[in-house]
Amino acid sequence: MKQLSDVKFSTLDLVPVREDGDAARSLRNSLDLAQHVEKYGYTRFWVAEHHNMDGIASSATAVLLSYLAGGTSTIRVGSGGVMLPNHAPLVIAEQFGTLESLYPGRIDLGLGRAPGSDQMTARALRRERSGSADDFPDDVAELMRYLGPRTPDQRIIAMPGTGTNVPVWLLGSSLFSAQLAGERGLPYAFASHFAPRYMHEAIRIYRNHFQPSAVLDKPYVMLGVPLVAADTDEQADYLATSVYQRILALIRGQSLVQRPPVETMNGLWLPHEKDAVGDFLGLAMVGGPQKIRARLEVLIEKTQADELIFTSDLYEHTDRLRSYELLAQVMKG
Repeated sequence: MKQLSDVKFSTLDLVPVREDGDAARSLRNSLDLAQHVEKYGYTRFWVAEHHNMDGIASSATAVLLSYLAGGTSTIRVGSGGVMLPNHAPLVIAEQFGTLESLYPGRIDLGLGRAPGSDQMTARALRRERSGSADDFPDDVAELMRYLGPRTPDQRIIAMPGTGTNVPVWLLGSSLFSAQLAGERGLPYAFASHFAPRYMHEAIRIYRNHFQPSAVLDKPYVMLGVPLVAADTDEQADYLATSVYQRILALIRGQSLVQRPPVETMNGLWLPHEKDAVGDFLGLAMVGGPQKIRARLEVLIEKTQADELIFTSDLYEHTDRLRSYELLAQVMKG
């Protein structure tokens, strides 16, 4: 049975934009956060592709990863993930082949089968390209061929890209990618930071379908976890109200810019909205170090996850830095 100290820990940064801030400030904060968690011993730092969202500044994922990798030295950087239906596999192979060539041994390519946006935005991204989630298994295979060794009869190559063997992860918030990741023998990251309902079933399906591959000889599970760690439980509860407001805005279809914490959420949400936010954040770790440790130990006992990737959407950048610092202390025992 795994102990907390056996589990790797990483960061998923949504590059949040404050209501009084801008994208430039958010991108600088992302690099500063990457540099800090690198010092704390985090394994990897991922950013996710989102589009048409005013509160998230990571749409140009590969460009941002180059900025982050160039400003750090040891931590792995990657996508959590690139939404493959939005792109031709060759383009992604060239982008991540370039990153791997610039920062060898430090790049991860996490792939999602959702568009990461609404349908109107998806059409704007693709124009004439008929990208579809149904194409995901074939697109993954095509992309991995571009990143693998060049074959004698290969007529299209990714340059850079060919022969780089950038590690590919499959990401999912439902059950489809769990089975595909298992069958392909790839590492699997489940988006339990916003869809915890299917977590246990997705892990079971992935492990049951796992076939050893050149990449992995046994399953490797990473789970997304929302984080609000503070020096006291009371402080964490207060800081978490920024996260609650952000998810509430998502549910309502409103602006996702970060809002400052409030003393109480009473009057800001209706009972059914409070329940919906609670379901969304069902795996959230909110509290001081002792409370966080106790909840994480239960999570590891129940899931036997190999790695946890934490996202901390706090309003003040200094509070985010402190949150990840406290978490590192908890994870290291």
